[in-house]
Amino acid sequence: MSPNALTHRLATEADLPDLHVLMQRAIEGFLPSFLSPAQVGASFEIMGVDTRLVEDGTYFVIFDGVDLVGCGGWSRRETLFGGNHTSGRNPRLLDPKTEAARVRAMYTDPDYGRKGVGRLILELCENAARAEGFIRAEMAATAAGVPLYTACGYAPIKTWAEITSNGIAVPLVLMGKEL
Repeated sequence: MSPNALTHRLATEADLPDLHVLMQRAIEGFLPSFLSPAQVGASFEIMGVDTRLVEDGTYFVIFDGVDLVGCGGWSRRETLFGGNHTSGRNPRLLDPKTEAARVRAMYTDPDYGRKGVGRLILELCENAARAEGFIRAEMAATAAGVPLYTACGYAPIKTWAEITSNGIAVPLVLMGKEL
């Protein structure tokens, strides 16, 4: 597989079952190198499918042939991270002149790590956000994503731990980039 062999399109509701499977594989495949088993388990509470991204037409699926190998998107809404089940979501539309677009819910099949999937998703998200007038992008990065985002020009803004309902702290890094 070469990055040129990858194809993409916007996600549809029909993709949702496959997205759930891909996200679980990605969380279980990448996070154990960075987090404790308890933190990996707790991550499912703050990560996952956000159908608003699919509804808004801002969520991409990446394929190698017919195989779904990655997904991710961006948002013009205030919510920074999380799935449908995550508390604290806010659908307020952002002002592209004064607020940063949100890069959201990026997941890569563990068999496709370091093969250009994440870079392709970021490029698609940045181009789409720029086309809507956004001049900056931000994301809540997991420890597993920080190396990719740093290599793609994102810089850390702040770090914090999201405390899940069972009291487990999951570390996150707010990262940003001028588009």
